[in-house]
Amino acid sequence: MTTNATDTTRWSPPGPDDLPRDELQAQLEVYGETILLRGFEGDRAWVRTVSADEIANAFTRHLGFASGLLPEDALWWNQGETGQVVALWRPARVWPVALQREAFQPPARLRLPMPGLVFVCSPARAPWVYAATQRPTDPGQPLYRAPAFNVFRDGRTCPGSHRFPEDVGKIPESFFQSFFSLTGDTRDRSRKHPDNLQALWEELDGRTDYPLEDLVPQCTVGQAMAAGEGRRGYY
Repeated sequence: MTTNATDTTRWSPPGPDDLPRDELQAQLEVYGETILLRGFEGDRAWVRTVSADEIANAFTRHLGFASGLLPEDALWWNQGETGQVVALWRPARVWPVALQREAFQPPARLRLPMPGLVFVCSPARAPWVYAATQRPTDPGQPLYRAPAFNVFRDGRTCPGSHRFPEDVGKIPESFFQSFFSLTGDTRDRSRKHPDNLQALWEELDGRTDYPLEDLVPQCTVGQAMAAGEGRRGYY
């Protein structure tokens, strides 16, 4: 395609008229289902369709993404919609928790055994949380619903007034330092108590091991990785 040289392909910052003008070399046009890359060379122009991956690759060549040093027990790292995402593994253990049964009353202090947990973390943001029977090593490995309050059905957590740290390595412990509330949808977190997560917690209080056969399947490791990149969640 041919075009004549017009002011539409030149630009200069606001200011005196004698400032140098910059030549437009290329522009992206984003439509509902198509992305066009239009280039200008002298008085000629060309156009072709491009994919989102091509655009991302072009920019990453100049940005130089790198993970840096990762926290201990890191499972994977990626660049999500909200920035860097690090998945962390916490083996099965007993966690001290504070359960707010009634508003304006002191919380109940419990000691709960939890299965191994996967925390998908971004700095200063509420994490995604999944349960696992063992440390994930394969994208096809199953993950389970976290048997905890303050967790939505898709694995996202509700921070309430709790502030999570910038250091992603501290986010799993920060999650259990927050106050847990009985509000929210907590169905299907337990096979034995599908409609009463509070009953499960009271039953587990003081025990040392979580009954893995009670876990409810949710998704695979690969699907959790995709959710962390912002592609979708799994209910």
